[in-house]
Amino acid sequence: MADVIKIDRLNKSYHGKPVLKELSFSIPAGRITAVMAPSGAGKTTLLRILMGLEQADSGRIEGLEGLRLSAVFQEDRLCPNLSPVSNIRLVTGSALSRREILAALDQTGLSGCACQPAREMSGGQRRRTALLRALLAPWDLLLLDEPFKGLDTETRRLLMDYVLLHFHRVPGRTVLLVTHDESEAAYLAENVFTLPLP
Repeated sequence: MADVIKIDRLNKSYHGKPVLKELSFSIPAGRITAVMAPSGAGKTTLLRILMGLEQADSGRIEGLEGLRLSAVFQEDRLCPNLSPVSNIRLVTGSALSRREILAALDQTGLSGCACQPAREMSGGQRRRTALLRALLAPWDLLLLDEPFKGLDTETRRLLMDYVLLHFHRVPGRTVLLVTHDESEAAYLAENVFTLPLP
């Protein structure tokens, strides 16, 4: 496993408009790094390229080889007819028992809706379920795109503490947090990188 994920002179444009321009920075392995920038500065595009969902126009990314990726998107992307337990089970398989999943739901304030279809849950409950699903999956690199969006202050702090708990549980794992919130970056990240405007 590489000691660093290196992004080297990455470029991406849409319809001739540059979104990422000659972007270069490194993500240290085994740490939480926050990427900050205003809306429209390419934060989500960067994550999509790292996930392999989009191709850069040019540039290189080194250090992703062999890494298991997990992600929280800006959209929750839950299966609407499945409960939180079943949505989480999609990524954990039999690696976690039902009891372990229920304990995680309880720790994040979701015990009351463990068997409720996602479509009937509130936006905040769906957000927490999406984050739990990503955290409980097997991963080496966790990509978080505005993961606490729409959560109240108390719930956001609860979830940030839960992220830290899971991050420290397995040494060597790496987190890349995309946020526009300085307090989130300060609370979670050891390194903060600000994306330059293209």
